[in-house]
Amino acid sequence: MAELTRPNILFFFTDDQRFDTIHALGNEAIHTPHIDRLVRQGTAFTFAHIMGGTSPAVCMPSRAMLHTGRQLFALQGAGEAIPNEHVLLGEHLQRFGYRTWGAGKWHNGPASYARSFSDGAEIFFGGMDDHWNVPACDFDPTGRYDKASPVVLNPKATNQVTYRLCDHIRPGKHSSELFAEAAIEFLRRYDDEAPFFMYLSFMAPHDPRTMPREFLAMYDPETVELPPNFTGGHPFDNGELKVRDELLEEFPRTAPAIRRHLAEYYAMISHLDAQIGRVMEALEATGHAANTLVVLAGDNGLALGQHGLMGKQNLYDHSLRVPLIMAGPGVPQGMRSDALCYLHDVMPTLCDLVGVPIPETVQGRSLVPAMRQGATIRDTMYFAYKEYQRAVRDRRYKLIEYVVDGRRTTQLFDIEHDPWEQHNLAHEPGMSEHLHRLRRDLIRWRDETEDRATDWGLCFWSGYAE
Repeated sequence: MAELTRPNILFFFTDDQRFDTIHALGNEAIHTPHIDRLVRQGTAFTFAHIMGGTSPAVCMPSRAMLHTGRQLFALQGAGEAIPNEHVLLGEHLQRFGYRTWGAGKWHNGPASYARSFSDGAEIFFGGMDDHWNVPACDFDPTGRYDKASPVVLNPKATNQVTYRLCDHIRPGKHSSELFAEAAIEFLRRYDDEAPFFMYLSFMAPHDPRTMPREFLAMYDPETVELPPNFTGGHPFDNGELKVRDELLEEFPRTAPAIRRHLAEYYAMISHLDAQIGRVMEALEATGHAANTLVVLAGDNGLALGQHGLMGKQNLYDHSLRVPLIMAGPGVPQGMRSDALCYLHDVMPTLCDLVGVPIPETVQGRSLVPAMRQGATIRDTMYFAYKEYQRAVRDRRYKLIEYVVDGRRTTQLFDIEHDPWEQHNLAHEPGMSEHLHRLRRDLIRWRDETEDRATDWGLCFWSGYAE
Protein backbone atom coordinates (compact mmCIF):
# COMPACT_ATOMS: atom_id res chain seq x y z
CA MET A 1 0.00 0.00 0.00
CA ALA A 2 1.39 3.41 -0.98
CA GLU A 3 2.25 5.77 1.86
CA LEU A 4 -0.48 8.37 2.24
CA THR A 5 0.38 12.04 2.55
CA ARG A 6 -2.60 12.70 4.82
CA PRO A 7 -4.29 10.41 7.35
CA ASN A 8 -7.58 8.71 6.64
CA ILE A 9 -10.58 9.71 8.74
CA LEU A 10 -13.12 7.23 10.13
CA PHE A 11 -16.04 9.04 11.74
CA PHE A 12 -18.57 7.16 13.88
CA PHE A 13 -21.68 9.27 14.56
CA THR A 14 -24.36 8.00 16.92
CA ASP A 15 -27.99 9.06 17.31
CA ASP A 16 -29.31 10.15 20.74
CA GLN A 17 -26.28 8.88 22.67
CA ARG A 18 -25.81 10.82 25.88
CA PHE A 19 -22.35 11.86 27.13
CA ASP A 20 -22.45 9.58 30.19
CA THR A 21 -23.04 6.25 28.41
CA ILE A 22 -19.43 5.04 28.13
CA HIS A 23 -17.95 2.65 30.67
CA ALA A 24 -14.40 4.05 30.48
CA LEU A 25 -15.71 7.56 31.16
CA GLY A 26 -17.46 6.68 34.38
CA ASN A 27 -20.64 4.68 33.70
CA GLU A 28 -19.92 1.38 35.42
CA ALA A 29 -23.35 -0.01 34.54
CA ILE A 30 -22.83 -0.04 30.77
CA HIS A 31 -20.75 -2.42 28.63
CA THR A 32 -18.82 -0.55 25.88
CA PRO A 33 -15.45 -2.31 25.45
CA HIS A 34 -14.73 -1.03 21.95
CA ILE A 35 -15.53 2.60 22.69
CA ASP A 36 -13.49 2.17 25.88
CA ARG A 37 -10.53 1.18 23.72
CA LEU A 38 -10.88 4.41 21.73
CA VAL A 39 -10.86 6.34 25.01
CA ARG A 40 -7.57 4.66 25.99
CA GLN A 41 -6.04 5.24 22.57
CA GLY A 42 -7.00 8.88 22.16
CA THR A 43 -8.44 12.02 23.70
CA ALA A 44 -11.94 12.25 25.15
CA PHE A 45 -13.56 15.68 25.34
CA THR A 46 -15.71 15.30 28.43
CA PHE A 47 -17.46 18.67 28.10
CA ALA A 48 -18.56 18.50 24.47
CA HIS A 49 -21.99 20.01 23.80
CA ILE A 50 -24.43 20.72 21.07
CA MET A 51 -25.73 24.28 20.86
CA GLY A 52 -29.39 23.20 21.01
CA GLY A 53 -32.05 23.19 18.33
CA THR A 54 -34.53 25.35 16.47
CA SER A 55 -36.71 22.31 15.76
CA PRO A 56 -38.05 19.44 17.89
CA ALA A 57 -35.92 17.21 15.63
CA VAL A 58 -32.81 18.48 17.41
CA CYS A 59 -30.57 16.08 15.52
CA MET A 60 -31.25 17.90 12.23
CA PRO A 61 -29.58 21.23 13.16
CA SER A 62 -27.00 19.31 15.19
CA ARG A 63 -25.87 17.40 12.11
CA ALA A 64 -25.88 20.55 10.00
CA MET A 65 -23.61 22.21 12.59
CA LEU A 66 -21.27 19.20 12.57
CA HIS A 67 -20.87 19.11 8.80
CA THR A 68 -20.53 22.87 8.28
CA GLY A 69 -18.74 23.97 11.44
CA ARG A 70 -21.36 26.70 11.80
CA GLN A 71 -23.31 27.71 14.89
CA LEU A 72 -27.06 27.20 15.31
CA PHE A 73 -28.27 30.61 14.12
CA ALA A 74 -25.95 30.64 11.10
CA LEU A 75 -27.69 27.66 9.48
CA GLN A 76 -30.35 27.83 6.83
CA GLY A 77 -33.57 27.16 8.71
CA ALA A 78 -33.20 24.23 11.09
CA GLY A 79 -30.65 22.49 8.86
CA GLU A 80 -33.14 20.60 6.71
CA ALA A 81 -31.01 21.73 3.75
CA ILE A 82 -27.53 23.22 3.56
CA PRO A 83 -26.94 26.03 1.05
CA ASN A 84 -24.08 25.83 -1.44
CA GLU A 85 -22.21 28.71 0.17
CA HIS A 86 -21.84 26.75 3.44
CA VAL A 87 -18.82 24.51 2.88
CA LEU A 88 -19.36 20.92 4.03
CA LEU A 89 -16.70 18.77 5.71
CA GLY A 90 -16.76 16.02 3.07
CA GLU A 91 -16.94 18.53 0.26
CA HIS A 92 -13.89 20.36 1.63
CA LEU A 93 -11.85 17.18 2.08
CA GLN A 94 -12.53 16.18 -1.52
CA ARG A 95 -10.82 19.38 -2.63
CA PHE A 96 -7.65 18.13 -0.96
CA GLY A 97 -7.62 14.69 -2.49
CA TYR A 98 -9.83 12.70 -0.14
CA ARG A 99 -12.20 10.03 -1.35
CA THR A 100 -15.30 10.52 0.77
CA TRP A 101 -17.69 7.69 1.61
CA GLY A 102 -20.87 7.76 3.69
CA ALA A 103 -23.37 5.28 5.05
CA GLY A 104 -26.31 5.43 7.41
CA LYS A 105 -28.43 8.34 8.53
CA TRP A 106 -28.38 11.69 6.72
CA HIS A 107 -30.88 14.28 7.96
CA ASN A 108 -29.91 17.35 5.93
CA GLY A 109 -31.29 16.64 2.45
CA PRO A 110 -30.03 14.68 -0.57
CA ALA A 111 -28.34 17.70 -2.18
CA SER A 112 -25.94 18.22 0.73
CA TYR A 113 -25.23 14.48 0.85
CA ALA A 114 -24.32 14.51 -2.85
CA ARG A 115 -21.92 17.41 -2.25
CA SER A 116 -20.29 15.63 0.69
CA PHE A 117 -19.56 12.17 -0.66
CA SER A 118 -17.93 10.64 -3.70
CA ASP A 119 -19.16 7.16 -2.76
CA GLY A 120 -21.41 5.47 -0.24
CA ALA A 121 -23.87 2.70 0.57
CA GLU A 122 -27.01 2.00 2.62
CA ILE A 123 -27.96 5.66 2.90
CA PHE A 124 -30.97 6.50 5.05
CA PHE A 125 -32.53 9.91 4.40
CA GLY A 126 -34.65 10.83 7.40
CA GLY A 127 -34.81 11.17 11.15
CA MET A 128 -35.91 7.76 12.43
CA ASP A 129 -37.38 4.48 11.23
CA ASP A 130 -37.72 0.77 12.02
CA HIS A 131 -34.23 -0.54 12.81
CA TRP A 132 -35.09 -3.94 11.33
CA ASN A 133 -36.57 -2.64 8.06
CA VAL A 134 -34.38 0.25 7.00
CA PRO A 135 -35.47 2.05 3.81
CA ALA A 136 -32.07 2.76 2.28
CA CYS A 137 -30.67 4.28 -0.89
CA ASP A 138 -27.78 3.07 -2.97
CA PHE A 139 -25.14 5.67 -3.79
CA ASP A 140 -26.37 7.75 -6.71
CA PRO A 141 -23.46 9.29 -8.67
CA THR A 142 -25.89 11.75 -10.27
CA GLY A 143 -26.76 13.11 -6.81
CA ARG A 144 -30.49 13.14 -7.55
CA TYR A 145 -31.69 10.47 -5.11
CA ASP A 146 -35.15 10.64 -6.61
CA LYS A 147 -36.47 7.10 -6.02
CA ALA A 148 -39.47 6.97 -3.72
CA SER A 149 -40.62 3.55 -2.53
CA PRO A 150 -43.75 2.69 -0.53
CA VAL A 151 -43.28 1.51 3.03
CA VAL A 152 -46.17 -0.19 4.84
CA LEU A 153 -46.15 1.05 8.43
CA ASN A 154 -48.82 -1.38 9.56
CA PRO A 155 -49.56 -4.39 7.32
CA LYS A 156 -53.00 -4.81 8.94
CA ALA A 157 -54.09 -1.27 8.04
CA THR A 158 -54.27 -0.73 4.29
CA ASN A 159 -54.32 3.05 4.67
CA GLN A 160 -51.06 3.22 6.64
CA VAL A 161 -48.65 3.44 3.75
CA THR A 162 -46.06 6.15 3.44
CA TYR A 163 -43.22 6.81 1.02
CA ARG A 164 -39.52 6.98 1.73
CA LEU A 165 -36.65 8.06 -0.47
CA CYS A 166 -35.04 4.66 -0.99
CA ASP A 167 -33.98 2.00 -3.47
CA HIS A 168 -34.62 -0.96 -1.20
CA ILE A 169 -35.65 -2.11 2.27
CA ARG A 170 -33.44 -4.54 4.20
CA PRO A 171 -35.88 -6.66 6.24
CA GLY A 172 -34.48 -8.52 9.22
CA LYS A 173 -31.11 -6.76 9.34
CA HIS A 174 -30.64 -4.34 12.24
CA SER A 175 -29.62 -0.84 11.16
CA SER A 176 -26.40 -0.87 13.22
CA GLU A 177 -25.30 -4.12 11.58
CA LEU A 178 -26.41 -3.01 8.12
CA PHE A 179 -24.35 0.17 8.22
CA ALA A 180 -21.32 -1.46 9.87
CA GLU A 181 -21.22 -4.22 7.26
CA ALA A 182 -21.34 -1.65 4.47
CA ALA A 183 -18.35 0.08 6.07
CA ILE A 184 -16.47 -3.20 6.44
CA GLU A 185 -17.03 -3.99 2.77
CA PHE A 186 -15.73 -0.55 1.81
CA LEU A 187 -12.56 -1.09 3.85
CA ARG A 188 -11.96 -4.54 2.40
CA ARG A 189 -12.12 -3.36 -1.20
CA TYR A 190 -10.41 0.00 -0.76
CA ASP A 191 -7.16 0.09 -2.78
CA ASP A 192 -6.96 3.75 -3.74
CA GLU A 193 -3.76 5.65 -2.94
CA ALA A 194 -5.85 8.65 -1.91
CA PRO A 195 -6.81 8.98 1.76
CA PHE A 196 -10.43 8.32 2.65
CA PHE A 197 -12.99 10.07 4.81
CA MET A 198 -15.48 7.41 5.93
CA TYR A 199 -18.59 8.72 7.67
CA LEU A 200 -20.60 6.00 9.40
CA SER A 201 -23.77 7.48 10.87
CA PHE A 202 -25.83 5.10 12.99
CA MET A 203 -29.56 5.32 13.72
CA ALA A 204 -28.96 3.84 17.18
CA PRO A 205 -29.61 4.28 20.04
CA HIS A 206 -32.60 6.35 18.82
CA ASP A 207 -35.98 4.80 19.46
CA PRO A 208 -37.72 2.52 18.64
CA ARG A 209 -35.18 0.80 20.88
CA THR A 210 -34.95 -2.71 19.53
CA MET A 211 -31.84 -4.87 19.37
CA PRO A 212 -30.78 -8.54 19.27
CA ARG A 213 -32.04 -10.39 22.31
CA GLU A 214 -28.60 -11.18 23.75
CA PHE A 215 -27.87 -7.49 24.23
CA LEU A 216 -31.16 -6.82 25.98
CA ALA A 217 -30.38 -9.76 28.29
CA MET A 218 -27.26 -7.93 29.48
CA TYR A 219 -29.35 -5.48 31.48
CA ASP A 220 -31.91 -6.34 34.14
CA PRO A 221 -34.35 -3.44 34.55
CA GLU A 222 -34.77 -4.39 38.20
CA THR A 223 -31.12 -3.57 38.92
CA VAL A 224 -30.67 -0.50 36.70
CA GLU A 225 -30.10 2.53 38.91
CA LEU A 226 -32.32 5.56 38.53
CA PRO A 227 -30.56 8.91 38.10
CA PRO A 228 -30.59 11.16 41.19
CA ASN A 229 -32.69 13.75 39.33
CA PHE A 230 -35.42 11.30 38.32
CA THR A 231 -38.89 12.66 38.96
CA GLY A 232 -42.41 11.93 37.81
CA GLY A 233 -42.73 15.13 35.78
CA HIS A 234 -41.14 18.44 35.00
CA PRO A 235 -41.96 21.09 37.64
CA PHE A 236 -43.20 23.68 35.12
CA ASP A 237 -44.11 24.06 31.45
CA ASN A 238 -40.91 24.34 29.41
CA GLY A 239 -42.79 24.75 26.12
CA GLU A 240 -42.38 21.17 24.89
CA LEU A 241 -43.99 18.83 27.40
CA LYS A 242 -46.27 17.28 24.75
CA VAL A 243 -43.76 16.81 21.92
CA ARG A 244 -43.42 13.30 20.45
CA ASP A 245 -40.43 12.30 22.58
CA GLU A 246 -42.24 13.20 25.80
CA LEU A 247 -45.18 10.98 24.86
CA LEU A 248 -43.02 7.85 24.73
CA GLU A 249 -43.88 7.27 28.38
CA GLU A 250 -47.01 8.04 30.35
CA PHE A 251 -47.37 10.77 32.98
CA PRO A 252 -46.35 10.67 35.72
CA ARG A 253 -43.13 8.79 34.99
CA THR A 254 -42.66 5.76 37.22
CA ALA A 255 -39.48 4.13 38.45
CA PRO A 256 -40.16 0.71 36.81
CA ALA A 257 -40.91 2.35 33.46
CA ILE A 258 -37.76 4.47 33.48
CA ARG A 259 -35.61 1.51 34.52
CA ARG A 260 -36.99 -0.40 31.52
CA HIS A 261 -36.22 2.52 29.19
CA LEU A 262 -32.68 2.76 30.55
CA ALA A 263 -32.09 -1.00 30.18
CA GLU A 264 -33.19 -0.83 26.55
CA TYR A 265 -31.10 2.29 25.94
CA TYR A 266 -27.98 0.65 27.37
CA ALA A 267 -28.65 -2.50 25.34
CA MET A 268 -28.87 -0.45 22.14
CA ILE A 269 -25.55 1.21 22.94
CA SER A 270 -23.84 -2.11 23.73
CA HIS A 271 -25.06 -3.53 20.41
CA LEU A 272 -23.83 -0.37 18.70
CA ASP A 273 -20.48 -0.73 20.46
CA ALA A 274 -20.15 -4.28 19.10
CA GLN A 275 -20.63 -3.01 15.54
CA ILE A 276 -18.02 -0.29 16.09
CA GLY A 277 -15.69 -3.08 17.20
CA ARG A 278 -16.32 -4.99 13.97
CA VAL A 279 -15.44 -1.94 11.88
CA MET A 280 -12.31 -1.28 13.93
CA GLU A 281 -11.22 -4.89 13.43
CA ALA A 282 -11.65 -4.47 9.68
CA LEU A 283 -9.65 -1.23 9.80
CA GLU A 284 -6.77 -3.11 11.42
CA ALA A 285 -7.06 -6.19 9.20
CA THR A 286 -6.87 -4.11 6.04
CA GLY A 287 -3.75 -2.25 7.18
CA HIS A 288 -5.37 1.19 7.51
CA ALA A 289 -5.39 1.56 11.30
CA ALA A 290 -1.96 3.14 11.76
CA ASN A 291 -2.77 6.03 9.42
CA THR A 292 -6.40 6.66 10.34
CA LEU A 293 -7.90 9.30 12.58
CA VAL A 294 -10.91 7.81 14.36
CA VAL A 295 -13.66 10.07 15.70
CA LEU A 296 -16.70 9.05 17.72
CA ALA A 297 -19.40 11.61 18.51
CA GLY A 298 -23.13 11.82 19.19
CA ASP A 299 -25.69 14.24 17.79
CA ASN A 300 -27.48 15.04 21.09
CA GLY A 301 -28.30 13.56 24.46
CA LEU A 302 -31.57 12.36 25.97
CA ALA A 303 -33.40 12.79 29.28
CA LEU A 304 -34.93 9.32 29.84
CA GLY A 305 -36.55 10.22 33.14
CA GLN A 306 -34.20 12.96 34.30
CA HIS A 307 -36.10 16.07 35.39
CA GLY A 308 -39.30 14.16 34.57
CA LEU A 309 -38.49 14.41 30.85
CA MET A 310 -37.93 11.78 28.16
CA GLY A 311 -36.53 13.64 25.15
CA LYS A 312 -33.87 16.10 24.04
CA GLN A 313 -36.01 19.24 23.66
CA ASN A 314 -34.49 21.00 26.66
CA LEU A 315 -31.26 22.65 27.81
CA TYR A 316 -30.23 20.40 30.69
CA ASP A 317 -26.84 18.67 30.45
CA HIS A 318 -28.40 15.27 29.79
CA SER A 319 -29.64 16.60 26.45
CA LEU A 320 -26.84 19.03 25.51
CA ARG A 321 -23.70 17.07 26.35
CA VAL A 322 -22.48 14.44 23.91
CA PRO A 323 -19.62 11.97 23.60
CA LEU A 324 -16.63 13.19 21.59
CA ILE A 325 -13.52 11.03 21.27
CA MET A 326 -10.63 11.34 18.83
CA ALA A 327 -7.77 8.88 18.33
CA GLY A 328 -5.01 8.39 15.80
CA PRO A 329 -2.14 10.36 14.25
CA GLY A 330 -1.46 13.62 16.08
CA VAL A 331 -3.91 12.93 18.93
CA PRO A 332 -2.55 12.43 22.49
CA GLN A 333 -3.30 9.00 23.96
CA GLY A 334 -5.17 8.41 27.19
CA MET A 335 -6.07 12.05 27.63
CA ARG A 336 -9.28 13.61 28.87
CA SER A 337 -9.89 17.25 28.06
CA ASP A 338 -12.37 19.32 30.05
CA ALA A 339 -12.36 22.14 27.46
CA LEU A 340 -15.78 23.67 26.91
CA CYS A 341 -16.46 22.78 23.29
CA TYR A 342 -19.20 22.34 20.71
CA LEU A 343 -19.85 19.67 18.13
CA HIS A 344 -19.31 22.31 15.45
CA ASP A 345 -15.68 22.53 16.61
CA VAL A 346 -15.05 19.10 15.08
CA MET A 347 -14.72 20.30 11.47
CA PRO A 348 -11.95 22.85 12.12
CA THR A 349 -10.23 20.33 14.43
CA LEU A 350 -10.10 17.70 11.69
CA CYS A 351 -8.84 20.28 9.19
CA ASP A 352 -6.01 21.09 11.61
CA LEU A 353 -5.17 17.44 12.22
CA VAL A 354 -4.95 16.49 8.54
CA GLY A 355 -3.25 19.70 7.47
CA VAL A 356 -5.85 21.42 5.29
CA PRO A 357 -7.00 25.04 5.65
CA ILE A 358 -10.15 25.78 7.60
CA PRO A 359 -12.86 27.20 5.29
CA GLU A 360 -13.82 30.82 5.90
CA THR A 361 -17.45 29.79 6.40
CA VAL A 362 -16.54 27.76 9.51
CA GLN A 363 -17.34 29.37 12.87
CA GLY A 364 -16.19 26.63 15.23
CA ARG A 365 -12.75 26.54 16.84
CA SER A 366 -10.04 23.94 16.50
CA LEU A 367 -9.63 21.75 19.58
CA VAL A 368 -6.01 20.89 18.77
CA PRO A 369 -4.65 23.47 21.27
CA ALA A 370 -6.86 21.95 23.97
CA MET A 371 -5.70 18.41 23.35
CA ARG A 372 -2.00 19.26 22.96
CA GLN A 373 -1.43 22.20 25.32
CA GLY A 374 -4.51 22.06 27.55
CA ALA A 375 -5.58 25.44 26.21
CA THR A 376 -8.96 27.00 27.02
CA ILE A 377 -11.20 27.07 23.95
CA ARG A 378 -13.93 29.34 25.37
CA ASP A 379 -14.93 30.62 28.80
CA THR A 380 -18.71 30.52 28.31
CA MET A 381 -21.18 28.68 26.11
CA TYR A 382 -24.61 29.57 24.74
CA PHE A 383 -27.59 27.27 24.14
CA ALA A 384 -31.06 27.65 22.69
CA TYR A 385 -34.19 25.61 22.13
CA LYS A 386 -36.80 27.04 19.77
CA GLU A 387 -38.46 30.21 21.07
CA TYR A 388 -38.91 28.89 24.60
CA GLN A 389 -35.51 28.37 26.19
CA ARG A 390 -32.10 30.07 26.32
CA ALA A 391 -29.09 29.18 28.47
CA VAL A 392 -25.52 30.18 29.14
CA ARG A 393 -22.86 28.45 31.21
CA ASP A 394 -19.33 29.00 32.39
CA ARG A 395 -17.05 26.53 34.13
CA ARG A 396 -19.14 26.55 37.32
CA TYR A 397 -22.61 28.04 36.82
CA LYS A 398 -25.40 27.56 34.32
CA LEU A 399 -28.37 29.86 33.73
CA ILE A 400 -31.51 28.71 31.92
CA GLU A 401 -34.29 31.16 31.05
CA TYR A 402 -37.74 30.10 29.85
CA VAL A 403 -40.63 32.08 28.42
CA VAL A 404 -43.77 30.04 27.73
CA ASP A 405 -47.11 31.72 27.04
CA GLY A 406 -45.71 34.98 28.41
CA ARG A 407 -44.60 33.39 31.68
CA ARG A 408 -40.90 33.63 32.56
CA THR A 409 -39.02 31.04 34.65
CA THR A 410 -35.38 31.23 35.69
CA GLN A 411 -33.06 28.43 36.79
CA LEU A 412 -29.49 28.85 38.07
CA PHE A 413 -27.37 25.78 38.83
CA ASP A 414 -23.95 25.41 40.42
CA ILE A 415 -23.05 22.58 38.04
CA GLU A 416 -19.61 22.08 39.54
CA HIS A 417 -21.20 20.98 42.82
CA ASP A 418 -24.64 20.03 41.46
CA PRO A 419 -23.95 18.19 38.18
CA TRP A 420 -27.45 16.67 38.12
CA GLU A 421 -28.97 20.18 38.06
CA GLN A 422 -31.30 19.54 40.97
CA HIS A 423 -31.04 22.70 43.06
CA ASN A 424 -32.26 25.96 41.55
CA LEU A 425 -30.28 28.84 43.08
CA ALA A 426 -31.91 31.65 41.10
CA HIS A 427 -33.66 33.09 44.14
CA GLU A 428 -31.08 32.18 46.78
CA PRO A 429 -29.38 34.98 48.78
CA GLY A 430 -25.90 35.74 47.49
CA MET A 431 -26.57 34.52 43.96
CA SER A 432 -27.53 37.85 42.40
CA GLU A 433 -23.97 38.60 41.25
CA HIS A 434 -23.73 35.33 39.33
CA LEU A 435 -27.24 35.78 37.99
CA HIS A 436 -26.54 39.25 36.60
CA ARG A 437 -23.15 38.24 35.19
CA LEU A 438 -24.60 35.29 33.30
CA ARG A 439 -27.49 37.40 32.05
CA ARG A 440 -25.00 39.85 30.59
CA ASP A 441 -23.26 36.90 28.92
CA LEU A 442 -26.61 35.76 27.57
CA ILE A 443 -27.17 39.15 25.95
CA ARG A 444 -23.64 39.19 24.51
CA TRP A 445 -24.04 35.72 23.02
CA ARG A 446 -27.46 36.64 21.64
CA ASP A 447 -25.93 39.56 19.76
CA GLU A 448 -22.83 37.70 18.59
CA THR A 449 -24.82 34.76 17.24
CA GLU A 450 -27.53 37.02 15.77
CA ASP A 451 -30.14 35.04 17.64
CA ARG A 452 -33.36 36.73 16.52
CA ALA A 453 -35.23 35.74 19.64
CA THR A 454 -37.40 38.84 19.60
CA ASP A 455 -38.86 37.63 16.31
CA TRP A 456 -40.07 34.54 18.18
CA GLY A 457 -41.67 36.42 21.05
CA LEU A 458 -39.10 36.03 23.82
CA CYS A 459 -40.44 39.06 25.62
CA PHE A 460 -37.79 39.14 28.35
CA TRP A 461 -35.04 40.46 26.06
CA SER A 462 -36.28 44.04 26.46
CA GLY A 463 -34.42 45.52 29.42
CA TYR A 464 -33.19 42.04 30.30
CA ALA A 465 -29.70 42.95 31.47
CA GLU A 466 -30.83 45.45 34.09
